[in-house]
Amino acid sequence: MLYGHEVILNELAQGLRPTAEGVEWFEGHSEDDQRKVLHALVLFCHQARACEDDVPESIARSGIRPTHTPAVMLAKWRFGMPDLPAHELGKSFRLLVALFGIADTRRRTLRCAGGCGHEWHNLPNPPTDRT
Repeated sequence: MLYGHEVILNELAQGLRPTAEGVEWFEGHSEDDQRKVLHALVLFCHQARACEDDVPESIARSGIRPTHTPAVMLAKWRFGMPDLPAHELGKSFRLLVALFGIADTRRRTLRCAGGCGHEWHNLPNPPTDRT
C-alpha cells in the first residue's frame, strides 16, 4: 500500500497530476516535511535508475536555471538536497520530480511495457474535482 505522498509523487512523475498542483502541495508543507518529501524523491530517483545523462533534460523540464544551486549539484551528480537552504527546496522539488519522471518513464517503457504489478505504475487517474 502506498502512502499519500508516494501516490502524489508518482502521479506527478507520470503526468497524472499537473506540476503546478504538485508545487502547491509541496509548498503547503513545513520545511521539515518538505525535506522528507525531497528525501523520498531521491530514493524514488534511485529506484527508477535515474542516471547522469538524465540531468540536462530534467533541468530543462523543471523550469529552473542550470545555474541554480540544485541544478548545479545535480549536474555534479550530488543528491545532497537536505543540506540546501529553505529557499532552494521548491527548486529542488521541481528538479527531482522531473528527474523521477524521466527515469520512471524509461523504466516503465523498458521493464514494464507488457504490464506489471507495481502498484505505483497502476494508479487511477486522480479526481479532477478536489472539493
